[in-house]
Amino acid sequence: MTTYARTEPHPPRTDLYPSRGAAETITPRRDPVVWSAPGAPGPVPVQSLLTFERDGFLAVDQLLAPDEVGSYQAEMERLIADPAVRADERSIVEPQSGKVRSVFEVHRISEVFARLVSDERLVGAARQILGSDVYVHQSRINVKPGFGASGFYWHSDFETWHAEDGLPNMRTVSVSVALTENHDTNGGLMIMPGSHRSFLGCAGETPKDNYKKSLQMQDAGIPSDEALTELAGEHGIKLFTGRAGSATWFDCNAMHGSGDNITPFPRSNVFIVFNSVENAAEEPFAAPVRRPEFIGARDFTPVR
Repeated sequence: MTTYARTEPHPPRTDLYPSRGAAETITPRRDPVVWSAPGAPGPVPVQSLLTFERDGFLAVDQLLAPDEVGSYQAEMERLIADPAVRADERSIVEPQSGKVRSVFEVHRISEVFARLVSDERLVGAARQILGSDVYVHQSRINVKPGFGASGFYWHSDFETWHAEDGLPNMRTVSVSVALTENHDTNGGLMIMPGSHRSFLGCAGETPKDNYKKSLQMQDAGIPSDEALTELAGEHGIKLFTGRAGSATWFDCNAMHGSGDNITPFPRSNVFIVFNSVENAAEEPFAAPVRRPEFIGARDFTPVR
């Protein structure tokens, strides 16, 4: 007599932050902003943590010294000039100019940027904010040369990482380190302070292989003009400027974007996303397939 093992159905997942439905929705944040206990050790002062919790971002005037900036600038230039890097699927090219716009998984491509990821000034701050060990969910260099480099439209990173990568909770933090000076005219980062405290679920289904289009010009996961107008009216907009070597930490759910760069002055940065090892990616919550691992990591090894 043949016996068959009984297969129990998997219990349905709880989606704390529904998105990509028939209409836009607003969900109050259900997660902490700073996950560590008060006074937890780390490089971020207590008052700065309170600022981050309130505003959803923290600007650091000079994270890297000038000589460090020079080495990272040189490595960035080497990477974008390398034909093998340009031909790699991890490189995103501007549709109009044909120039490299972003290089993803840069901490795996480059030993120089791998050292930056494990620098205690970065990974220590991420552990302090997220209250646990962390891994790199995503890394990239963004290159905005002068005269026409396109921007990134308003969005919440978490909306995409939740819908398309399967991050269940808002336990993720990003840092953008300037490799060139950020003027108020060359397409700098803009954030709506306090917008991280509510989740805007966007309307519309996610197309298959949406990432191929969205990395050049985002479409799915974009808030409506009406929602952005309401958010900006409530929270205002902060534009970040600063010298090369300055940095901006921001919460995964902060509404942010950047404009085109039509000035002669380039704007480039290295962008690192740290996620808690206790918030590892699952299956996508609102997409038919996972994005590639160079965009949304499936290696959850803690950064050491």
